Amino acid sequence: MLGGTEFVGRAVTDAALARGWQVTVFHRGHHAPPPGVAALTGDRTTEEGLAALADGSWDLAVDTWSGAPSAVRDAARLLSGRVGHYTYVSSRSVYAYPTPAGTAEDGPLVDGASPDAGGDVSYALAKRGGELAALDAFGDRALLARAGLIIGPGENIGRLPWWLSRIARGGPVIAPGPRDADLQYIDARDLATWILDAAVDGLHGPYNTVSHPGHTTMGELLDSCVRVTGSDAGLRWTDPGTLLAAGVEPWSDLPVWLPEGELYDTLHQGDVTKAHAAGLHCRPVEETVADTWTWLVGQGGTAPQRPDRPQVGLDPQLEAKLLAG
Repeated sequence: MLGGTEFVGRAVTDAALARGWQVTVFHRGHHAPPPGVAALTGDRTTEEGLAALADGSWDLAVDTWSGAPSAVRDAARLLSGRVGHYTYVSSRSVYAYPTPAGTAEDGPLVDGASPDAGGDVSYALAKRGGELAALDAFGDRALLARAGLIIGPGENIGRLPWWLSRIARGGPVIAPGPRDADLQYIDARDLATWILDAAVDGLHGPYNTVSHPGHTTMGELLDSCVRVTGSDAGLRWTDPGTLLAAGVEPWSDLPVWLPEGELYDTLHQGDVTKAHAAGLHCRPVEETVADTWTWLVGQGGTAPQRPDRPQVGLDPQLEAKLLAG
C-alpha cells in the first residue's frame, strides 16, 4: 500500500487486513500505520525516497497519490517486475470539462497530461498523468479506479464532517436546494472493498467508481445528519439562485452541493454501469453518515485536515445574513 495511513489508503489497508492479507505500508511517517502491517518509510518526492522499496515482491500494489505524476511513474517503474497488479486511485476529473451527464469510461480525457510532469499541474492533469504512468509500467495489469466525491469515516477533506459539525450545533441551518437533487459519491470503505475484489479478479483499465446517480439526495444526506447527531437543527431549504446571488460558493462553502449545470453533471451524473457490473456496491447513506459521526465524535469532534486542501464550510456571518434575509 503506497500511503495507507489516512482516509482512502487507510480504508484499503484496513480492508486488506480484515481479509487476513499480509500488508506492507509505504508512507512518509507523518501518521502511525495501523497495527499488523509491515511499515516502510520514504518520501516519494525526494531523490532517494523510494529506497525502502528496492527489495521485496507483492501480489498487489495500491497507489492513492494525487501529486506529481512523476512520483507515480518512478514507483510504478520500480515495482513493475515485482508486483503482480497495480491499482491507481484516480478521479473522474480526468475527463475533459465540461463532462456531459452520462459520460462513461470511454469519454474524452483532458489534454496535455504527462507521466513525467512535476507537481505544478492541475489536479486533473496530475491524476491523468498518474494514470499514464501506471499504464506505462503495468499495461493490462493496471487498474484505474476513477472515483469522484469520497466520504466516510476518516475523511480528511472536511465535507461530510463539516455538515455533521454544523448540524450538531443546532438551530436553523442553511440547506442548499433543491432537496431532491441527486448525489453521486462513494464511501471510502466501499471503494476499498471493490479495489481489492477487482485486483483479485485481475480487472484492468478505467472504471468510474462511485454510486449510481440518485443513490441518495441532498435532502436524505442532510436529514441523516440531523438524525444521527440528535440535533434540534432546522434545515432551511434555500433556492440556489438566492445562494449564488449572496456569494455562496458551491462545493466549498456548502460542501457536496452543486447547482444544476455543467459541474453538477460532471460530478453527480456520471455513468457507472461498468463498475457496478463488476461488483461495486454502495451502502445506504444513513450508514455512511452514522459511522462518520461516530468516528468524528471519537476524534473529539475535529476531523483531520489535509494540508494541501483548503478548509470548507460556510462563513457563519454569511449564514446569519442568509437566515435573516
